Amino acid sequence: MDTDQAAWFGSIYTLGAAAGGLGAMLLNDLIGRKMSIMMSAVPSSIGYMLMGGAVNLWMLLLGRFLTGVAGGMTAASIPVYISEISHKKVRGALGSCPQITAVFGTLTLYALGLVVPWRWLAVAGSVPAVLMIILLAFMPSSPRRLLSLGQEQKAEKALRWLRGSNYNTNIELNAIQQSINTQVKITWSQLLTPIYYRPILISVGMRFLQQMTGITPVLVYLEPIFAKSNVALEPRYDAAIVGAVRLFSVAVAASLMDKAGRKALLYSSSMLMFLSSLTLTMISHTTPCPAVNITVPGYSSHAELGNTLQASQGTAVSVIPLISTVVFIFGYAMGWGPITWLLMSEVLPLVARGVASGLCVTVSWLTAFVLTHVFTLMVDTYGLYVPYLMFTVVCVLCLLFNAVCIPETRNRSLEEIENYFRTGRTFTIRQNHPGVVSS
Repeated sequence: MDTDQAAWFGSIYTLGAAAGGLGAMLLNDLIGRKMSIMMSAVPSSIGYMLMGGAVNLWMLLLGRFLTGVAGGMTAASIPVYISEISHKKVRGALGSCPQITAVFGTLTLYALGLVVPWRWLAVAGSVPAVLMIILLAFMPSSPRRLLSLGQEQKAEKALRWLRGSNYNTNIELNAIQQSINTQVKITWSQLLTPIYYRPILISVGMRFLQQMTGITPVLVYLEPIFAKSNVALEPRYDAAIVGAVRLFSVAVAASLMDKAGRKALLYSSSMLMFLSSLTLTMISHTTPCPAVNITVPGYSSHAELGNTLQASQGTAVSVIPLISTVVFIFGYAMGWGPITWLLMSEVLPLVARGVASGLCVTVSWLTAFVLTHVFTLMVDTYGLYVPYLMFTVVCVLCLLFNAVCIPETRNRSLEEIENYFRTGRTFTIRQNHPGVVSS
């Protein structure tokens, strides 16, 4: 592929994911979260079949677009489904599971790519879609959705399946029912009230900043970036190392999510990404030094000294991009990667969660499409320096956004989080809250 074709192949997945997010806006509330996830297996399987049997470029592009559609559907549905079936004490850890499994899948593909031709990688990609349908058939629907449909007995049965036979489901079901009873159909004028626009803007802002950190083009073009940075190892082995680091860092985030809190991990994530992207910016902006005639004892000529210094400098320069990229991805995967998905499903208003989550995913993947498509053109024109500099600035904005806009949701129920946006000051729910208006 030439540069333009490679740019389209790298970015068209994100365009498909944006389309999948739009589809999920309708499907989440029309057929439910569980069925939306299962439906994603259709474009996923067709897409991988097209790529595996591709004989020209359009089949590759169409196949990648369809797998993107599936990715967008699951990205909008899975976090919402998990947040609605999880107990508040473990919702943080369970909310990290999509990122853990995504990273594990990426690492598996990196490892298989060392020994398997790319067509067989496409065949391997279709296997999880089939397994997902089989396993989800045994999972219950969301108790919250069942209650919203007036199916109390099915909701109680689903919640008991999720919590265990000895769990008292009445308290949790009553809290969910009370929350549903306070919901009204949203009009455009109501979207201007803080209870709706604040959590939606926070979620959209998080997803926009998450993509603007540059994580998608870095991961999509990981091997070309390493090749251009003259790293010490072969690019394909570097990619496998980065995949292992991502898996480790997401596991760390899952273990700390409900202990340290969301905001603390986001602060740590932003700082690590800022420092590593700043380092990558500096080392990618190289300026040749003027030649200087010097004489040093022990060297027969200054040319020999120059060769020695150049060799030592080359070793350092080849290692620093690898370490910095690993730190960047580690920082992302322990904070802005999994937590933004979790917070999106936590803070969005319950009455609009299905539609709003689809909107967030669409904004996220459209941003990723533009950034991924432009990235190769920027690198060809300016080198890695300009995109790395932009990512560094965005990391500073991530720090500020976390400090000013994002609430701490650790150990809070979804109903308590919604009450925070309703009142603007407290998570505590009162039975007869003056802010609850029925229509």
